Amino acid sequence: MISIDDEPFRRITDQLIANSQEEQAVRSDRVFQPANLKSRALVEQIIDYLMLPGSRIEGFENLRELHRRALAGESCLLLVEHYSNFDIPCLFLLGKRQDGGDEIMNSIVAMAGSKLNEESRFVLAFTEAYTRIVIYPARALTALEGKPEFDAVRDRARSMNRSALREMIRVKNSGNIVLLFPAGTRFRPDKPESRSVLLETDSYIKSFRNILFVGIAGNTLVVNSSGDMEKDIPTQDVMVYTAGPVISSREFRDAARAGAPEGGDQARRAVAKAVEETLLKMHHQAEAIRQTISK
Repeated sequence: MISIDDEPFRRITDQLIANSQEEQAVRSDRVFQPANLKSRALVEQIIDYLMLPGSRIEGFENLRELHRRALAGESCLLLVEHYSNFDIPCLFLLGKRQDGGDEIMNSIVAMAGSKLNEESRFVLAFTEAYTRIVIYPARALTALEGKPEFDAVRDRARSMNRSALREMIRVKNSGNIVLLFPAGTRFRPDKPESRSVLLETDSYIKSFRNILFVGIAGNTLVVNSSGDMEKDIPTQDVMVYTAGPVISSREFRDAARAGAPEGGDQARRAVAKAVEETLLKMHHQAEAIRQTISK
Protein backbone atom coordinates (compact mmCIF):
# COMPACT_ATOMS: atom_id res chain seq x y z
CA MET A 1 0.00 0.00 0.00
CA ILE A 2 1.24 3.49 -0.87
CA SER A 3 1.36 6.04 1.92
CA ILE A 4 1.68 9.79 1.63
CA ASP A 5 4.38 9.41 4.30
CA ASP A 6 6.52 7.20 2.03
CA GLU A 7 9.46 8.46 0.07
CA PRO A 8 9.44 10.19 -2.38
CA PHE A 9 6.03 11.57 -1.29
CA ARG A 10 7.31 12.98 1.98
CA ARG A 11 10.02 15.03 0.27
CA ILE A 12 7.48 16.47 -2.16
CA THR A 13 4.87 17.21 0.49
CA ASP A 14 7.48 18.91 2.65
CA GLN A 15 8.31 21.15 -0.32
CA LEU A 16 4.61 21.81 -0.91
CA ILE A 17 4.09 22.93 2.67
CA ALA A 18 7.17 25.14 2.48
CA ASN A 19 5.80 26.69 -0.75
CA SER A 20 2.33 27.31 0.65
CA GLN A 21 1.42 31.00 0.55
CA GLU A 22 -2.32 31.24 1.26
CA GLU A 23 -3.72 31.97 4.70
CA GLN A 24 -5.66 29.06 6.14
CA ALA A 25 -8.43 31.30 7.46
CA VAL A 26 -10.43 32.48 4.43
CA ARG A 27 -11.29 36.17 4.42
CA SER A 28 -14.20 37.54 2.40
CA ASP A 29 -11.78 39.75 0.46
CA ARG A 30 -9.62 36.73 -0.44
CA VAL A 31 -12.12 34.21 -1.78
CA PHE A 32 -10.54 34.27 -5.24
CA GLN A 33 -7.28 32.37 -4.87
CA PRO A 34 -5.08 32.03 -7.98
CA ALA A 35 -3.00 28.93 -8.57
CA ASN A 36 0.42 28.54 -7.02
CA LEU A 37 2.15 27.18 -10.13
CA LYS A 38 5.33 26.24 -8.29
CA SER A 39 3.24 23.98 -6.09
CA ARG A 40 1.36 22.59 -9.09
CA ALA A 41 4.60 21.31 -10.57
CA LEU A 42 5.20 19.36 -7.35
CA VAL A 43 1.64 17.99 -7.21
CA GLU A 44 2.01 16.83 -10.81
CA GLN A 45 5.02 14.73 -9.82
CA ILE A 46 2.78 12.78 -7.44
CA ILE A 47 -0.11 12.56 -9.91
CA ASP A 48 2.21 11.38 -12.70
CA TYR A 49 3.28 8.49 -10.49
CA LEU A 50 -0.24 7.57 -9.35
CA MET A 51 -2.00 7.68 -12.75
CA LEU A 52 -1.33 4.46 -14.63
CA PRO A 53 -0.84 4.11 -18.40
CA GLY A 54 -4.09 4.30 -20.34
CA SER A 55 -5.47 7.15 -18.26
CA ARG A 56 -7.27 9.60 -20.53
CA ILE A 57 -9.99 12.16 -21.16
CA GLU A 58 -12.60 10.87 -23.59
CA GLY A 59 -14.33 13.68 -25.47
CA PHE A 60 -11.60 16.27 -24.99
CA GLU A 61 -12.85 17.97 -28.14
CA ASN A 62 -15.93 18.94 -26.14
CA LEU A 63 -13.75 20.73 -23.61
CA ARG A 64 -12.11 22.53 -26.53
CA GLU A 65 -15.53 23.68 -27.69
CA LEU A 66 -16.48 24.84 -24.20
CA HIS A 67 -13.25 26.83 -23.98
CA ARG A 68 -13.90 28.36 -27.40
CA ARG A 69 -17.29 29.55 -26.22
CA ALA A 70 -15.83 30.94 -23.01
CA LEU A 71 -13.31 32.96 -25.02
CA ALA A 72 -16.20 34.21 -27.17
CA GLY A 73 -17.80 35.69 -24.05
CA GLU A 74 -20.30 32.93 -23.22
CA SER A 75 -20.59 31.74 -19.61
CA CYS A 76 -19.52 28.11 -19.25
CA LEU A 77 -19.97 25.64 -16.39
CA LEU A 78 -18.33 22.23 -15.85
CA LEU A 79 -20.36 19.84 -13.71
CA VAL A 80 -18.02 17.09 -12.49
CA GLU A 81 -18.32 13.92 -10.46
CA HIS A 82 -16.28 13.93 -7.25
CA TYR A 83 -14.38 10.99 -5.78
CA SER A 84 -11.21 12.48 -4.31
CA ASN A 85 -9.16 15.60 -3.74
CA PHE A 86 -7.02 14.46 -6.68
CA ASP A 87 -9.90 14.67 -9.18
CA ILE A 88 -8.80 18.13 -10.32
CA PRO A 89 -5.04 17.40 -10.38
CA CYS A 90 -5.62 14.28 -12.50
CA LEU A 91 -7.96 16.16 -14.86
CA PHE A 92 -5.47 19.00 -15.28
CA LEU A 93 -2.49 16.76 -15.95
CA LEU A 94 -4.40 14.68 -18.51
CA GLY A 95 -5.71 17.83 -20.18
CA LYS A 96 -2.26 19.40 -20.22
CA ARG A 97 -1.03 16.49 -22.32
CA GLN A 98 -3.45 17.37 -25.11
CA ASP A 99 -2.47 19.74 -27.90
CA GLY A 100 -3.25 23.22 -26.59
CA GLY A 101 -4.65 21.68 -23.44
CA ASP A 102 -2.58 23.75 -21.04
CA GLU A 103 -4.47 26.91 -22.02
CA ILE A 104 -7.81 25.17 -21.60
CA MET A 105 -6.93 23.77 -18.18
CA ASN A 106 -5.60 27.12 -16.96
CA SER A 107 -8.93 28.74 -17.85
CA ILE A 108 -10.74 26.52 -15.31
CA VAL A 109 -11.64 28.03 -11.94
CA ALA A 110 -13.09 25.64 -9.35
CA MET A 111 -15.67 26.43 -6.71
CA ALA A 112 -14.14 25.04 -3.50
CA GLY A 113 -15.34 24.65 0.06
CA SER A 114 -13.51 26.52 2.82
CA LYS A 115 -12.59 23.23 4.50
CA LEU A 116 -9.90 22.68 1.88
CA ASN A 117 -8.17 25.81 3.16
CA GLU A 118 -8.93 25.61 6.81
CA GLU A 119 -8.67 21.93 7.78
CA SER A 120 -4.87 21.83 7.69
CA ARG A 121 -1.80 23.39 6.12
CA PHE A 122 -1.07 20.01 4.55
CA VAL A 123 -4.37 19.89 2.63
CA LEU A 124 -4.10 23.57 1.67
CA ALA A 125 -0.62 22.97 0.23
CA PHE A 126 -2.19 20.68 -2.39
CA THR A 127 -5.35 22.74 -2.86
CA GLU A 128 -3.63 26.01 -3.69
CA ALA A 129 -1.94 24.49 -6.73
CA TYR A 130 -5.19 25.22 -8.64
CA THR A 131 -7.17 28.42 -9.06
CA ARG A 132 -10.41 28.46 -7.10
CA ILE A 133 -13.17 30.56 -5.58
CA VAL A 134 -13.73 29.63 -1.95
CA ILE A 135 -17.26 29.35 -0.56
CA TYR A 136 -18.73 28.41 2.80
CA PRO A 137 -20.99 25.41 2.04
CA ALA A 138 -24.60 25.62 3.17
CA ARG A 139 -24.34 22.02 4.33
CA ALA A 140 -21.56 22.93 6.77
CA LEU A 141 -23.58 25.83 8.14
CA THR A 142 -26.68 23.67 8.62
CA ALA A 143 -24.61 21.26 10.71
CA LEU A 144 -23.99 24.09 13.21
CA GLU A 145 -27.64 24.99 13.82
CA GLY A 146 -28.42 25.13 17.52
CA LYS A 147 -24.78 25.55 18.52
CA PRO A 148 -23.47 28.70 20.27
CA GLU A 149 -21.20 29.66 17.37
CA PHE A 150 -23.96 29.45 14.75
CA ASP A 151 -24.76 33.20 14.48
CA ALA A 152 -21.11 34.24 14.10
CA VAL A 153 -20.41 31.53 11.55
CA ARG A 154 -23.60 32.38 9.63
CA ASP A 155 -22.54 36.02 9.33
CA ARG A 156 -19.08 35.01 8.16
CA ALA A 157 -20.54 32.52 5.67
CA ARG A 158 -22.88 35.13 4.20
CA SER A 159 -20.05 37.63 3.77
CA MET A 160 -17.79 35.02 2.20
CA ASN A 161 -20.46 33.73 -0.18
CA ARG A 162 -21.49 37.22 -1.31
CA SER A 163 -17.88 37.86 -2.25
CA ALA A 164 -17.67 34.45 -3.94
CA LEU A 165 -20.75 35.25 -6.04
CA ARG A 166 -19.19 38.52 -7.21
CA GLU A 167 -15.99 36.71 -8.11
CA MET A 168 -17.85 33.97 -9.96
CA ILE A 169 -19.68 36.57 -12.05
CA ARG A 170 -16.40 38.29 -12.84
CA VAL A 171 -14.65 35.05 -13.73
CA LYS A 172 -17.40 33.59 -15.89
CA ASN A 173 -17.46 36.77 -17.99
CA SER A 174 -13.68 36.84 -18.43
CA GLY A 175 -13.04 33.85 -20.70
CA ASN A 176 -12.88 31.33 -17.88
CA ILE A 177 -14.69 28.03 -17.28
CA VAL A 178 -16.18 27.53 -13.81
CA LEU A 179 -15.94 24.01 -12.35
CA LEU A 180 -18.48 22.76 -9.82
CA PHE A 181 -18.77 19.45 -7.97
CA PRO A 182 -22.58 19.29 -7.72
CA ALA A 183 -22.58 16.73 -4.91
CA GLY A 184 -20.49 19.09 -2.80
CA THR A 185 -18.58 16.16 -1.28
CA ARG A 186 -16.54 13.16 -2.32
CA PHE A 187 -18.48 9.97 -3.10
CA ARG A 188 -18.03 7.13 -0.61
CA PRO A 189 -19.44 3.72 -1.59
CA ASP A 190 -20.51 3.07 2.02
CA LYS A 191 -22.53 6.30 1.95
CA PRO A 192 -24.66 6.25 -1.23
CA GLU A 193 -26.24 9.56 -0.21
CA SER A 194 -22.86 11.20 -0.87
CA ARG A 195 -23.69 11.01 -4.59
CA SER A 196 -26.79 13.17 -4.12
CA VAL A 197 -26.63 16.52 -5.89
CA LEU A 198 -27.16 19.67 -3.85
CA LEU A 199 -30.25 21.81 -4.50
CA GLU A 200 -27.97 24.84 -4.94
CA THR A 201 -26.83 23.34 -8.25
CA ASP A 202 -30.02 24.64 -9.83
CA SER A 203 -28.96 28.22 -9.13
CA TYR A 204 -25.56 27.65 -10.70
CA ILE A 205 -27.08 26.18 -13.86
CA LYS A 206 -29.50 29.10 -14.09
CA SER A 207 -26.52 31.49 -14.02
CA PHE A 208 -24.68 29.99 -17.01
CA ARG A 209 -25.35 29.72 -20.72
CA ASN A 210 -23.46 26.48 -21.40
CA ILE A 211 -22.87 23.37 -19.32
CA LEU A 212 -20.75 20.28 -19.83
CA PHE A 213 -20.91 17.11 -17.71
CA VAL A 214 -17.80 15.14 -16.77
CA GLY A 215 -17.86 11.58 -15.45
CA ILE A 216 -14.95 9.94 -13.66
CA ALA A 217 -13.82 6.32 -13.28
CA GLY A 218 -10.85 5.46 -11.10
CA ASN A 219 -9.49 6.97 -7.91
CA THR A 220 -5.94 7.96 -6.99
CA LEU A 221 -6.73 9.21 -3.47
CA VAL A 222 -9.19 6.98 -1.63
CA VAL A 223 -11.19 8.71 1.10
CA ASN A 224 -10.22 7.61 4.61
CA SER A 225 -13.17 6.48 6.70
CA SER A 226 -12.17 8.80 9.54
CA GLY A 227 -12.98 11.86 7.42
CA ASP A 228 -9.50 13.28 8.06
CA MET A 229 -8.33 14.37 4.62
CA GLU A 230 -4.68 14.11 5.66
CA LYS A 231 -5.23 10.36 6.02
CA ASP A 232 -6.68 9.78 2.54
CA ILE A 233 -4.89 6.92 0.79
CA PRO A 234 -2.83 7.54 -2.40
CA THR A 235 -3.50 4.74 -4.88
CA GLN A 236 -2.17 3.94 -8.32
CA ASP A 237 -5.05 3.63 -10.77
CA VAL A 238 -6.17 4.12 -14.35
CA MET A 239 -8.14 7.36 -14.51
CA VAL A 240 -10.77 7.89 -17.21
CA TYR A 241 -12.73 11.12 -17.59
CA THR A 242 -15.66 11.37 -20.01
CA ALA A 243 -16.51 14.87 -21.19
CA GLY A 244 -19.98 15.10 -22.69
CA PRO A 245 -21.16 17.54 -25.35
CA VAL A 246 -21.68 21.22 -24.62
CA ILE A 247 -25.38 21.78 -24.00
CA SER A 248 -27.68 24.71 -23.30
CA SER A 249 -28.13 25.19 -19.58
CA ARG A 250 -31.56 26.72 -20.15
CA GLU A 251 -32.77 23.77 -22.20
CA PHE A 252 -31.42 21.28 -19.65
CA ARG A 253 -32.96 23.15 -16.73
CA ASP A 254 -36.33 23.65 -18.45
CA ALA A 255 -36.54 19.97 -19.34
CA ALA A 256 -35.67 18.92 -15.80
CA ARG A 257 -38.22 21.28 -14.23
CA ALA A 258 -41.05 20.39 -16.63
CA GLY A 259 -43.99 19.13 -14.64
CA ALA A 260 -42.51 20.08 -11.28
CA PRO A 261 -44.52 22.60 -9.23
CA GLU A 262 -43.07 26.09 -9.17
CA GLY A 263 -42.04 27.45 -5.82
CA GLY A 264 -40.59 25.57 -2.90
CA ASP A 265 -37.83 23.05 -3.49
CA GLN A 266 -39.57 20.60 -5.81
CA ALA A 267 -38.38 22.24 -9.04
CA ARG A 268 -34.84 22.61 -7.67
CA ARG A 269 -34.90 19.00 -6.58
CA ALA A 270 -35.95 17.93 -10.08
CA VAL A 271 -32.92 19.71 -11.54
CA ALA A 272 -30.62 18.17 -8.93
CA LYS A 273 -31.98 14.72 -9.76
CA ALA A 274 -31.44 15.28 -13.49
CA VAL A 275 -27.83 16.33 -12.84
CA GLU A 276 -27.30 13.28 -10.64
CA GLU A 277 -28.67 10.93 -13.29
CA THR A 278 -26.60 12.53 -16.06
CA LEU A 279 -23.37 12.31 -14.05
CA LEU A 280 -24.07 8.68 -13.18
CA LYS A 281 -24.56 7.93 -16.87
CA MET A 282 -21.24 9.63 -17.64
CA HIS A 283 -19.60 7.61 -14.86
CA HIS A 284 -20.83 4.33 -16.34
CA GLN A 285 -19.43 5.35 -19.73
CA ALA A 286 -16.06 6.14 -18.15
CA GLU A 287 -16.04 2.90 -16.16
CA ALA A 288 -16.79 0.83 -19.27
CA ILE A 289 -13.77 2.38 -21.01
CA ARG A 290 -11.61 1.95 -17.92
CA GLN A 291 -12.42 -1.76 -17.70
CA THR A 292 -11.15 -2.34 -21.22
CA ILE A 293 -7.92 -0.50 -20.39
CA SER A 294 -7.41 -2.26 -17.05
CA LYS A 295 -7.57 -5.65 -18.78
